[in-house]
Parts: sequence; C-alpha cells; structure tokens
Amino acid sequence: MELTDAQYERIAPLLPKPRGSLNIPHRQALNALLYVAKEGCTWRGLPERFGNWHTVYVRVNRWAKRGVLERVFAELQGDQSQSLDLDVLSLDSTIIKLHADGSGALRKRRARRSDGHGAV
Repeated sequence: MELTDAQYERIAPLLPKPRGSLNIPHRQALNALLYVAKEGCTWRGLPERFGNWHTVYVRVNRWAKRGVLERVFAELQGDQSQSLDLDVLSLDSTIIKLHADGSGALRKRRARRSDGHGAV
C-alpha cells in the first residue's frame, strides 16, 4: 500500500513545510506509516527502502500530535481511496523493560549471621 501520485498531490498542501534539508521526503514517510499499519511490524522492522526508522518515527509521531495525520487520512477517505478507520488505528512502539523482581521472580535471601544482625 503506497500513495499514488494523485493521492499525494491532494494531501501535499496538508503537510507541514519542510524545515531544513530532509533526508526522507514526506511521501516516503507516509508510505512507511502505511507499511507499518498494513504489515503490523514495529518501527524498527521497516525495510531500508523507507530510510532510517527512527527519523520516520519521529516525524510521524510529531504529525500525529499536531493533527496532521488525521487531516491527511480524512482527505484520503473522502473518496474512499484509502479506507482506514481512524478510531481503530493504533500504532505503538513502546518497549517496557522490567526488572526480574517486578515480574514475580523469587528474591534471593541473604544468609543471616549467627548473631542475628543481618547478612554475613
């Protein structure tokens, strides 16, 4: 699933003006987003043809917070050229690291000294 030339021309005015030099064009970032949504992969799982995954993620995340993506997909859904239910679409790249103690693992008990005052 990638944007056609006609689709991109319709949504290009809705995208923010590029700041500085872009290593990854806006269209490529949007195509990467569509790939993640379709394939269900993590951002790190993006194929190299989309560019650096972190760069794409940061841009798409910024657009999501500013409402850019909502406007883009609303425009694309106007003629049903892309049918994504915005109420259901959820992209998450959260990773939570948990210490072994937090997972319910048994704690190691320290040996008590013979005088009863703690560890040896």
